[in-house]
Amino acid sequence: MSLYRRLRGGEEEGPMPDVAPEPTRAERLRLQVQQRLAADMPDRSPSDEVWKSEVRERISALLRDEPDLGPLERENLVGALYAQIVGLGPLQPLLEDPSVNEIMVNGPAQVYVERAGRLQRTAVRFRDDREILELIERIVAPLGRRIDESSPMVDARLKDGSRVNAIIPPLALRGPSLTIRKFPERALTMDDLEQIGTVSGGMVELLRSAVRGRLNIVVSGGTASGKTTLLNSLSAFIPSDERIVTIEDAAELRLQQDHVVALETRPANLEGRGEVTIRQLVRNALRMRPDRIVVGEVRAGEALDMLQAMNTGHDGSLTTVHANAPRDVLSRIETMVLMAGFELPVRAIREQIASALDLIVHAQRMRDGSRRVTHITEVQGMEGEVIVLQDLFRYRPGDGFAPTGLRPRFLERLETYGHTVDPHIFQTGGGRDA
Repeated sequence: MSLYRRLRGGEEEGPMPDVAPEPTRAERLRLQVQQRLAADMPDRSPSDEVWKSEVRERISALLRDEPDLGPLERENLVGALYAQIVGLGPLQPLLEDPSVNEIMVNGPAQVYVERAGRLQRTAVRFRDDREILELIERIVAPLGRRIDESSPMVDARLKDGSRVNAIIPPLALRGPSLTIRKFPERALTMDDLEQIGTVSGGMVELLRSAVRGRLNIVVSGGTASGKTTLLNSLSAFIPSDERIVTIEDAAELRLQQDHVVALETRPANLEGRGEVTIRQLVRNALRMRPDRIVVGEVRAGEALDMLQAMNTGHDGSLTTVHANAPRDVLSRIETMVLMAGFELPVRAIREQIASALDLIVHAQRMRDGSRRVTHITEVQGMEGEVIVLQDLFRYRPGDGFAPTGLRPRFLERLETYGHTVDPHIFQTGGGRDA
């Protein structure tokens, strides 16, 4: 039974609320061809290349004798039908558009995209809620994930690594909602980020030495601030002769090194069993002889395991945290450690944090849609009950990137690993592009 039918209590006919406008002639023709294809073609895996070729040939044959179709209209309709069956339907052209960063489906007639940091409404539309639900199910099923009335939201990914989130009724009151965050075909490097103005040259030099010198780094920021992109870029500085274990809810990281073990969480099955959490994977990673542990994002009790890993010989670990400022990162991690269920004194937690973390790289999405690294902050240790932070670089709108003039305490530690940092980059009014 289809997801649509299950949500309707077994009733197959009749659209759900928020139906798109009356279909055009081309859409009606597309529906007729789809119905004939469903009757004629065997249902096989979209990864079957022979089947995909047969589908395209059959679509072309069905449309060849349509008298009212011009050559260009016929070609467009063949492409749309092919995408509907083996791709992501109406969203396929948006996925192939390199200028689109994010796709947001709010309903059959409401599809938005983000281009250059700005939201735009598109002319793309679905027939009805049923078509959106079928698309969601097509995305999550190959990953062994499920979405239904008992589990009405899911995180998933596409083959290219793009992140997918879907939420359906009864949680989504106006019908199913689908969000796809695309990633560029080529992972951005720190040099790329410098060219587009996300970081300055001085920041790049410091971060390169910090990663190679095995500092523990947290990348922080709000939603869509570019945390994962930054984490990917930072990971490129990890030497190729080190063993890296990555841990994520939905695999997004694209590490360029050869010796990488990628781990991904697993949701519970229909019986509520078999769930594997990030916390369990972090614990397991410690038994895998990692040189580095890279956690896509810490959200809960796994923060404690991550801190313990950083404090027990796994220097150079990287992760991301949702936070509004570097100081908020510490509060968030403290809260997440408490969520682990251990009744630890607050001072003990703060000592763990101060001992584990070396550097906070905070990113922010600006009003014009651009992303900037607004702070690079050193975690210096404890003074009394407070963790001491020291900003090394800042970004201020109108003033740009600038060092604070303070030199970090970890420079000597970097030198023990054979990595030196030009002291001029920390001087105010100087340095390599600040």
